[in-house]
Amino acid sequence: MNMQTKNIHQIMRWKHFDSIASLRHSVYDVIEKSAKEAIEKRGQFSIVLAGGNTPRAIYRLLRDMPAEWSKWHIYINDDRCLPADHEERNSLMVDQVWLSHVGIPKNQIHNIPSELGPVEGAKAYAKTLANVPTFDFVLFGLGEDGHTASLFPGHVVDNSADAVPVFNSPKPPAERVTMSQNRLNNTYAAIFLVTGASKQQAVDNWRSGVAIPAALITPECGVDVYCYEINLV
Repeated sequence: MNMQTKNIHQIMRWKHFDSIASLRHSVYDVIEKSAKEAIEKRGQFSIVLAGGNTPRAIYRLLRDMPAEWSKWHIYINDDRCLPADHEERNSLMVDQVWLSHVGIPKNQIHNIPSELGPVEGAKAYAKTLANVPTFDFVLFGLGEDGHTASLFPGHVVDNSADAVPVFNSPKPPAERVTMSQNRLNNTYAAIFLVTGASKQQAVDNWRSGVAIPAALITPECGVDVYCYEINLV
């Protein structure tokens, strides 16, 4: 089931899947196609990754992709201010299930140094992003409260830099680093992965025009929302 709606300034294309496997493989196919097209047009492919269990399974699939890994650049949309080897770091999860198994050069894996703390980590990542052109692809998750990346309900939107500190996160740990709304919107493609009935209320709010954080993601290309176990009627 595919539907297109417009939520104020956000163009949304809703896609419902009958199984989690079909959702995962569809995302795999879209990433593979996007990478080939970007490398053909621009000589490289830049992708921004999300944390969470649904992306984890997709990253596991990606490691078997026959790709031109030497031309990929990896970024992380947010991370927790924890030691780099902490099991709850998004960068560690991505490395364990995918990146350590493929040939992407280490200097093209651009992790957030959030172990430096929210302020210094954000400053360092903003420098990394300073001369990066439009991303080719950004993956997003959706929290039960409507958050995405570490853009949370009730927090002031901070677009002062490409990466910004996060304090008082409603989910532990309280301190994080996230790409800013403006930087996340600077992409040629954006996909939200929304799985599980616990996300239904957030989806209902989003579709009815409630200003949840996910509604801040308004790239010119619009957003594709891939759903499983979500009622879109």
